[in-house]
Amino acid sequence: MKFTHALIEKNITLMIVLIIAAISVGGLVEIVPLFFQKSTTEPVEGLKPYGALELVGRDVYIREGCSNCHSQMIRPFRAETERYGHYSVAGEFVYDRPFLWGSKRTGPDLARVGGRYSDEWHRVHLTNPRDLVPESNMPGYPWLAKTAADDGTVGKRMTVLRRLGHPYSDEDIAKAPEALKDRTEMDALIAYLQVLGTSIRSTAR
Repeated sequence: MKFTHALIEKNITLMIVLIIAAISVGGLVEIVPLFFQKSTTEPVEGLKPYGALELVGRDVYIREGCSNCHSQMIRPFRAETERYGHYSVAGEFVYDRPFLWGSKRTGPDLARVGGRYSDEWHRVHLTNPRDLVPESNMPGYPWLAKTAADDGTVGKRMTVLRRLGHPYSDEDIAKAPEALKDRTEMDALIAYLQVLGTSIRSTAR
């Protein structure tokens, strides 16, 4: 045994190969079973893909870097569930591309923010957060209320997402431009925030 260890420790190439093999086996044991668990591959009951307005809002959320300060992942700890609500489960993120779980909480977790505040509350908060939360260090986004939500690409994006497994119908895609008519990026972002976490919340009750 000592000779074997000495041989491995003195042969850097052999050590690298064995380390890679050990990590590969461990990774496969952890990851492969997840592909066969319905709870990680199928949407939770009631989950729907984002509508056209919500999809654009999600793009605005990503573009403005909201995920740099807000996570969307509630861990199954009492301190988390009492503050934010039901812990996050894999099935509610099936239609999220990319995932926005995050780990930075300069601001609160937003996984269950949907329906907690009115649209008007969000509008005021996004324009100037300190009007509602005096101690907030979140920047304002007033320009979103002046920028049209429709840039002419939402239909193409929905078509691509359908190829990736999102259940959009031809009618959903055809009506996408109408859903964005006369809407601003702020409208879209608020629509996105208002659906966050609502499917699992209704399922848990």
